[in-house]
Amino acid sequence: MRHGIANQWLKIGLITTLLTFAIPPGWGTIPAYAISNSSSGYVISSKEIQQKLIEGLEARKNAITIKYKGKTKNLDKILKQAIADALDIDPYTKYIVDRYSFSWRGTTGTAKINFQVYYRESAEQSAYVDKRIDGILKSIMQPGMNQHQRIKAIHDYVVLNLKYDEDLQKYTAYEGLRTGEAVCQGYSLLTYKLLKTAGYTSQIVEGTAGGQAHAWNLVLLDGEWYHLDTTWDDPLSNEPGQVRYEYYLRTDHEMKVDHKWTKKYPASSALYRETLRFLSSKSGTEKGVYTALEEQLGYSLYYADAAVSDGAGLQGKVKQSISAGKEAVTVRYAGAENQLIKDLSALYDLDIEDIRYSAKSLEGTEDLRVEIFWRNII
Repeated sequence: MRHGIANQWLKIGLITTLLTFAIPPGWGTIPAYAISNSSSGYVISSKEIQQKLIEGLEARKNAITIKYKGKTKNLDKILKQAIADALDIDPYTKYIVDRYSFSWRGTTGTAKINFQVYYRESAEQSAYVDKRIDGILKSIMQPGMNQHQRIKAIHDYVVLNLKYDEDLQKYTAYEGLRTGEAVCQGYSLLTYKLLKTAGYTSQIVEGTAGGQAHAWNLVLLDGEWYHLDTTWDDPLSNEPGQVRYEYYLRTDHEMKVDHKWTKKYPASSALYRETLRFLSSKSGTEKGVYTALEEQLGYSLYYADAAVSDGAGLQGKVKQSISAGKEAVTVRYAGAENQLIKDLSALYDLDIEDIRYSAKSLEGTEDLRVEIFWRNII
């Protein structure tokens, strides 16, 4: 959707149902044989079971065997909760587990438990991801960057270096790094890993967007939680060098326009553009940093003098971008859709071609947010 009033280009991924498990018929509470009463090597609580599972999952073990000493009447329930809790400890591992099953044999007081786990990413592949993450962060983190700039650098790297897998086959950060393609789960896993390694507290959000299953991130910055959707900020057209920021550090209210989630996640209510406006209004050595971020994220559109209302105004904005060597610009347009179409024709007087645009309402205003793309004539 390039012409007229366009909604966000839709990009949808699949979320694997991770918390399912299979228990083959005849397995479960089967007093098949007695286990030694010796407590050596046994776990005696659900927390200890959970810890054993965490260790096995971190090592990407396919088979995890645990010896348990305690009442087995409700062991199935204990095991279901233990693995659910173990997976929740590390979101990255949780979302690369494809499926698992468990079985146990024992008596009323002891049991030998066997977990079988299947992963989308092997131990070797996860090690590759870790190594690449370290290299990526070294390359994109410039000396003197503050926390706001660092998050933007991570967001931009993911958007610029991943392409959406329209075949819906690549789910992991490993596949994204190796092939350059992934679905939303791969985007969110890579974003999560970069944020965590860079020292940020982050979560992966599971829900829907545009009516389809989807995953994105939450990140904690200066004591406030923000939504971050690198998948939906990556244009389907893959315009070279183009990054969108419509889903960058958003509140719950902003995300709920087209994203939904049913699980409980930390609340996000701080409007990031207001945070930047406050920071850029303060004197100090970083004032210019925050002013530049406002411009880069499109928040300067919210200043009173930002709007244009005719073809000459659109020409002026495009000329500024051409002078900067760019082939795209985002402008605030004060006018109706039909008038916008007429005013855009003024751009054909410039030395550019292949002119395209997308427009939507600018949140909190009566104006339009218009993205214009072109190709400079050399």
